[in-house]
Amino acid sequence: MTTQVPEEVSPEEVSPEEVSGGRRRRGRRPGRRPGSADTRGEILSAARRVFAEKGFDKATIRGIAREAGVDPALVHHYFDTKEGVFVAAMRLPIDPSAAIPMILSGPREEIGERLVRFILTLTADQAAREPLLGLLRTAVVNEQAVGMVREFFTTAILGRVGEALNVPPLRMEAAFAQLFGVVMARYVLRFEPMASADIEELVALVGPTLQRYLAG
Repeated sequence: MTTQVPEEVSPEEVSPEEVSGGRRRRGRRPGRRPGSADTRGEILSAARRVFAEKGFDKATIRGIAREAGVDPALVHHYFDTKEGVFVAAMRLPIDPSAAIPMILSGPREEIGERLVRFILTLTADQAAREPLLGLLRTAVVNEQAVGMVREFFTTAILGRVGEALNVPPLRMEAAFAQLFGVVMARYVLRFEPMASADIEELVALVGPTLQRYLAG
């Protein structure tokens, strides 16, 4: 599920410089910012500063609202959960609240194939793929971004799927590493024939490996 956000939002904007340069707005009354025509966009800007400064785990809806100068209820109104704010702020194509039930639905013995198919179908769309790859590239060179991305994926995605399937964290992380490697080889390094292989061919190839990780 892709969340639409203003085009100026970019994963590369999440940086220590943005954190140190961000102004904290205090003393405003709760609710919509007076005179603001883009309260949603201002919440996203505040969220990027808070996530960059505190990481995903320690960031809170209340803290994001305080940074934006609005009531926490308004953040919930626009984005529902902290995961929703993060997905919108980072322009990620994966919303855990929608993706995880879809991945978990169906026979457990087919979850490896479903997961590979879901990720490869999602990343086949360049508009959905580029924000995710951009965030991962930023994480490679930015220590704060590394922690933020790690916390989001381990807490909001891997942890929840692992708990639902009763799969130990090490096995979940191994499965994620396998998928991450396939996406990087296909779209960043562009290895051939992997880059041009049909999705179902890769599902048949990689799905059983993920199934072994997830089935125990």
